[in-house]
Amino acid sequence: MKKLFMSICLLFLFSSLMTATPGVWSGWISDVKCGINVDRDCAKKCAAAGEKLVFVNSDKTVLQVSNPDKVKALAGEHVKVKGTVEKGVLTVSSAEAIKEPQSAGATQPPVKK
Repeated sequence: MKKLFMSICLLFLFSSLMTATPGVWSGWISDVKCGINVDRDCAKKCAAAGEKLVFVNSDKTVLQVSNPDKVKALAGEHVKVKGTVEKGVLTVSSAEAIKEPQSAGATQPPVKK
């Protein structure tokens, strides 16, 4: 009985990891070179040059963006994105610039202005 229960639990866990997770996140659009060290000017130049873009979540998790055209205009900006994450890749359905967090306890990557 325990083996059956564990098998079901493992199957559920495995299937949940393989499916896309929809959500809304706030963070920054950066390029692969800068990563969590978001530099607005560099990110804009790199995006214009065709460099791969990434989303840096507020917990400093870096996710590759599968559809960079959705966020190219927001390179280097603090954003709110809606989309799905599957296997560490973010597919953005919408994105908008938002105000930088101002609280002393806010977790944010260093942003060079």
